[in-house]
Amino acid sequence: MRSRYTAFVMHDAAYLRRTWSLATRPATIEFDPNRRWTRLQILGTTGGSPFHTEGTVEFNAHHNTGVQHENSTFIREAGEWVYVAAL
Repeated sequence: MRSRYTAFVMHDAAYLRRTWSLATRPATIEFDPNRRWTRLQILGTTGGSPFHTEGTVEFNAHHNTGVQHENSTFIREAGEWVYVAAL
């Protein structure tokens, strides 16, 4: 999760695509040039250990105009954790 947040901060679409599930990955990723991310606050997690195939991360991503609250679902694809969708 932290690496994906950093990719949003850095506008690294290639990394976001690599860490996005094939089933839900968008064709393109666009960034709001006026949004400046300022802080990531992890609120909770489920699963995600070496023994799990699914997990969630609840977080607040703070930016210059507010806060994005999300509970994200992740799964393993080809042995790697990838983002699926927000709950």
